[in-house]
Amino acid sequence: MNKLYLIGNLTRDPEMSETPSGIAFCRLGIAVNRPYTGSDGERATDFFNITVWRGQAENCGRYLKKGSKIAVVGSIQNRQYEDKEGNKRQVTDIIANEVEFLSVRNQNDGSDYGEPTGYQNAPRATSKPTLEQVDDDDELPF
Repeated sequence: MNKLYLIGNLTRDPEMSETPSGIAFCRLGIAVNRPYTGSDGERATDFFNITVWRGQAENCGRYLKKGSKIAVVGSIQNRQYEDKEGNKRQVTDIIANEVEFLSVRNQNDGSDYGEPTGYQNAPRATSKPTLEQVDDDDELPF
């Protein structure tokens, strides 16, 4: 089974592109904190490159930006290529099957996601709404 789950923050703005046949894809970079701290008290971070395809790629390109928090469900793929000097290189790619946006939508323009704003401190309604009295009409047609 080849399945992974990652939660992290984008390290750069999404990079949209498409294949020669017109299929949209988006490349993302995310930083994922490790669940423990090292001997120096610092929490280590891993960096991953993610590729998202088709409609989900378009949504990522449209709504995400550097710093956005996302959850990714996907798989790992290895590929090989030759660089310009003829050296064989191996790359590990993460292909996203699902991307969930975890950041709160900004209220400024309604399109970008970013860090949560101070909505937790917004005042709450303390009184119940009042209902208006309606006269009873005995001559209803039903």
